[in-house]
Amino acid sequence: MAFVAIYTVGRLNHPYHHPASREFFEVGDEIIHQAAKTGQLVEVFSPEGVPLPEEANKGNGYPVLTLTVWKSLQGLYRFTYSGHHRQALRDRSKWVEPYPEKHLSYVVWWTEKARDVSWKEAFKRYNHYIQHGPTPFAFDFKAAFDEKGETCLVK
Repeated sequence: MAFVAIYTVGRLNHPYHHPASREFFEVGDEIIHQAAKTGQLVEVFSPEGVPLPEEANKGNGYPVLTLTVWKSLQGLYRFTYSGHHRQALRDRSKWVEPYPEKHLSYVVWWTEKARDVSWKEAFKRYNHYIQHGPTPFAFDFKAAFDEKGETCLVK
């Protein structure tokens, strides 16, 4: 059974201890709790102590990274665009810098084993996407691939 991993990167508008940033983290904690209740979330990786990649150091804000593993691409997609996470995406301008036109805020990839997912792997997949665009190695929801490497539509 293949799993799907997603790495996200953004920059907070305010320092980490600012009330707006604290709200972002509180909402994020609630979203993770809801994700766990879906039965689709397999693992959440802590960003504490992770050396920041180059893309996270660009810009004026304060870097924020996430890395999670899910049971299915459809389950990840449905969760991303529903409930509290959907509302958080709508509210993100309160917390997160606007994305430059060419900025990629996330990357998705397939893995046979959840334990093979790491921050190092996430940075490698992100950089691959930046250099080559969406491929079965690293993709987004708009140009997705199934676990066999075939293009697919997620909805």
